[in-house]
Amino acid sequence: MAILYNEKTKEFHIYNKWISYIMGILKNNSLGHLYFGKRLIHRESFQSLNKLERRDYTANVYENDNKFSLEHIKQEYPSYGSGDYRYPAYEIKHENGSIISEFQYYSHKIYKGKKRLKGLPSIYVESEQECETIEINLMDELTNAKIILSYTVFEAYPVITRSVRFENHGTEKLILTSAMSSSIDMDDDNFNMIHLSGAWAREKHIVERNLEQGIQGVYSRRGASSACHNPFIALKRPHTTETNGEVYGFALLYSGNFLSQVEVDFNNISRVTMGINPHGFEWVLDKNDEFQTPESVLVYSNHGMNGMSQVFHDIFRNRLVKGNWRDRERPILINTWEAAYFDFNEEKILKLAEKAKEIGAELLVLDDGWFGERNDDTTSLGDWNVNLRKLPSGIKGLSEKVEKIGLKFGLWIEPEMISKKSNLYKKHPEWLVGVPGRKNSPSRNQHVLDFTRNEVIEYIFNEFSKIFRRSKISYVKWDMNRNITEPFSTELQPERQSEFMHRYILGVYKLYEKFVSEFPDILFESCAGGGGRYDGGMLYYAPQTWTSDCTDGLDRLKIQYGTSLIFPLSTMGAHVSDTPNHYTNRITPMNLRGDVSFFGILGYELDVNKLSNEEILAIKEQIQFYKKWRRQILRGDFYRIRSPFEGDGNITVWSVVSKDKNEALVGYYRALKRLNQQSKRTRLLGLREEVEYKVSGFERTFFGDELMNAGIIIEDVNNKDEYRGDFYSKVIEIKALGI
Repeated sequence: MAILYNEKTKEFHIYNKWISYIMGILKNNSLGHLYFGKRLIHRESFQSLNKLERRDYTANVYENDNKFSLEHIKQEYPSYGSGDYRYPAYEIKHENGSIISEFQYYSHKIYKGKKRLKGLPSIYVESEQECETIEINLMDELTNAKIILSYTVFEAYPVITRSVRFENHGTEKLILTSAMSSSIDMDDDNFNMIHLSGAWAREKHIVERNLEQGIQGVYSRRGASSACHNPFIALKRPHTTETNGEVYGFALLYSGNFLSQVEVDFNNISRVTMGINPHGFEWVLDKNDEFQTPESVLVYSNHGMNGMSQVFHDIFRNRLVKGNWRDRERPILINTWEAAYFDFNEEKILKLAEKAKEIGAELLVLDDGWFGERNDDTTSLGDWNVNLRKLPSGIKGLSEKVEKIGLKFGLWIEPEMISKKSNLYKKHPEWLVGVPGRKNSPSRNQHVLDFTRNEVIEYIFNEFSKIFRRSKISYVKWDMNRNITEPFSTELQPERQSEFMHRYILGVYKLYEKFVSEFPDILFESCAGGGGRYDGGMLYYAPQTWTSDCTDGLDRLKIQYGTSLIFPLSTMGAHVSDTPNHYTNRITPMNLRGDVSFFGILGYELDVNKLSNEEILAIKEQIQFYKKWRRQILRGDFYRIRSPFEGDGNITVWSVVSKDKNEALVGYYRALKRLNQQSKRTRLLGLREEVEYKVSGFERTFFGDELMNAGIIIEDVNNKDEYRGDFYSKVIEIKALGI
């Protein structure tokens, strides 16, 4: 791992044992991009990577030099208006109305370690020896403004992190109208773009498209990263598979409005930009003000999509998730929502807790309906006082009684929301997000609190802190069930209203930071109507996320498969719910629902007091099995073997392999029974070829090479009764002999 600067050629080489990232100072003193990819042996000069050719009918930087045009040069952090007609990485509006800037190299600093970003989530390190960082300072002499480009390379991961800070050291006011976290000009456009798209209850479906000349990208303007798109894209070579070939992954550690975009120009150069969505965004920089962009994470793998995913999994699991729960096994919970909805009292909750203890659960979570007059979803958000008619012992007494039964206690909250039917709204109508004199757009009978106001953050923190301090709270589910409309704060000046969306998410981060700092032993799980804010920004504060409100085992195959492209299983809430499913009305076997949920953080969303003895026995066995494998599931390497998004999608296969490759767990799922078909072998991944393994369900043993190259028949499609019918699943245990 090193960052080298060649004074003679003015080149920077950032590298570790897997990757190289090379850039250089151009003849106009701006920064040019040379290479990002597989590690290159360091040389005295990489100028051969930057061949300039004569171009006619272009805007040139210098008179009589038609080889040096910014339209044809790969740049590191490009601007618009001086010959480059592509989308820029940033744009600054000056007091005279101009949007032209000229930032040139001024200095740089290389140091061990990595700084944390003020007020924003970021990859962290526990030792300065883990990484090296370079900060490159660019100056605009006319305005005395400064851009600091930050790059960090890590010893243990094929990863580069990037972020940008803008500083105004001049006398005139500057307005940022675009500030991307990263921009990179790739050599060509021979890529397929992968992204995760969907909707509520259909999150993170994998979408793949060929790059074409023009713009392609994903974004959010909802005030959250959203269930519709995720702040992540990947570029893979057309023939790249799960295990072989080049792929570049780009993720933004941010939970608000974002843009991830690839522009292919007429030279077939692909420009990848990622950062805060510039739509509706402006940020005023007065003298001595600064602005920090969110951090982007760039991953390179020549081991296919699985290789890329495992890099994201490892760095997110080890150096994004933080706090006391980072390395701990997560508790198996029962949530009261689908068991009772709003119709519960203390007696009902305690009976549910007693049965939950009997089946082996470890945590009972009280969901919505415990506060104010909250008997349906039309009222009381913001009134965080316990409903003593439902819970006469309060949260304190109930939590103590649940702990006496032998379970930990968790609580659902929705701190960012307010109901118009609430005492809080009567007292502070100005705290509701909206434009004075205009109608609000309700969603789920609720509105959004103005988290750009410190007084709102302090009020919410104090309300919940009183409950957390008095009660036995081990877990908090932080929900956020609607997106922002009519973005406006009565607290902000007119010229700063375009800062609202970013200031809002900074407020959310600030509240999270206050909670996790004061209550480090509470396990926070983020939720936004399911996976509507499942992003790296949230994982920095909450180690796990509710993956989707849809708990249908069949639908969850695609949701969890897509989520695994970037997020580790240790962050993925995966619950068994009742049947018929409350959303799809589909009836699926208990074992299918459990077999899918094993590959995540197992929980239950049903009334266990209404289940048959057979169902109770099945759940007990599921919980015992999960506890046996939980450590490996949450810490091992995840492999996608057969995709529900390919072909007819009828078969899905995935596995988790321990880091030492001595153990593996394979999940096999078949949606529909098809008659008169031949059994096919499934080839496994990630084992050691020379090791002999015992495979559950088979009398003989197998060497790893046979399991991976020849495969095994998991489903006997024509003979055994257990394979008859739809919705079949099987989980196979694999262990090396002698362990």
